[in-house]
Amino acid sequence: MSSISLPSVSPPSENDLKAPFLDHHSVPAQFLWPEEDTVQALDELNAPLVDLCGFLRGDHELTLEAAGAVRKACSQHGFFQVVNHGVDPGLIQAAHDWIDPFFRSPMESKLRARKQAGSMWGYSSAHIGRFSSKLPWKETLSFGVPASSPESVVEFFESTLGLEFAYTGMVYQNYCEAMRDLSLRIMELLAISLGVERLHYRDFFEEEGCLIMRCNWYPPCKEPSRVLGTGPHSDPTSLTILHQDNVGGLEVFTDGKWQKVRPRHNALVINIGDSFMALSNGVYQSCLHRVVVNEHVVRRSLSFFLCPPPDKPVRPPQSLLDGGDQARKYPDFTWSDFFLFVIKYCRADNGDTLKRFSNWVISRSSSRGAEIENRSSTDKAARTPCALTSTN
Repeated sequence: MSSISLPSVSPPSENDLKAPFLDHHSVPAQFLWPEEDTVQALDELNAPLVDLCGFLRGDHELTLEAAGAVRKACSQHGFFQVVNHGVDPGLIQAAHDWIDPFFRSPMESKLRARKQAGSMWGYSSAHIGRFSSKLPWKETLSFGVPASSPESVVEFFESTLGLEFAYTGMVYQNYCEAMRDLSLRIMELLAISLGVERLHYRDFFEEEGCLIMRCNWYPPCKEPSRVLGTGPHSDPTSLTILHQDNVGGLEVFTDGKWQKVRPRHNALVINIGDSFMALSNGVYQSCLHRVVVNEHVVRRSLSFFLCPPPDKPVRPPQSLLDGGDQARKYPDFTWSDFFLFVIKYCRADNGDTLKRFSNWVISRSSSRGAEIENRSSTDKAARTPCALTSTN
């Protein structure tokens, strides 16, 4: 992938920026989490560092080596890191530098971009308004990226944050395009690792897949052991590409304990989401993960999510079902329905989101089937002589 050039403009210095909004001397009650959710992680996750250089240049042997490392990680916990991924490090740094002024600006400025009722896009401070307890110690700015019109990212920044953020929008338009390209290449690598046709998943996502970008800002907390930046959850999306700064804080629950994901220079963290777990028929895992916060410094991260096309059936390729006893583990569903379920009926940090959604889909299908059967029986009865006689 080629590097992306931007006009030479310097972001504001830190001295020009305002302090973060969560500046409490004690933790408000709605931010406290139960002790079982805040158990300290002591070990480091065995997440392989996968070098994509050979894969991206078409080296067969190095591609198989990378695919083997990915398969091992995704079968266990769904997390790995990639280097030599083709994304310009300068672009990643610019994405961090140019969003900092937004998060450090006064609250009244940030609230111009606040999420509206029923929308997932915009600014959110600790999900206040959506939840009332176990709030995350963070601020976020989220926006969708239509695959057919990435230029809408600039429009979002200008219309939501103001014309002074037009250049920030340009940075994020370029960043999202680079992440989209990388996510589709990783879909090829995932297909190879699963032994399915190389372009199967890429073709599924390429034309109509949904893209979501989220900028995360975790202010310092004077009592970090009592809060969480993000609670335990699995991503309902298909693939997450994360860049975390060197503060650290991402942790994964596997082998019965929380384990740290160490920040690595110029690396991107990749993890499997629930909907790809369904696309792999459960071969690859979407694990619980969380974010802890720091007592002294801000933690920043950039999350890019690749989601299925809204109305295409999410189902594994037949090649993963042929042979052996590979029964379907999840029913067919659409991203539209899954997304609606997560937003309306489910708090993702409760865990088992896909399992609960699958049960909901099956239950809803059964109810519809019973309703159709009852309606059919009623219609049939209405056409019998007895029924006709009784109506006279």
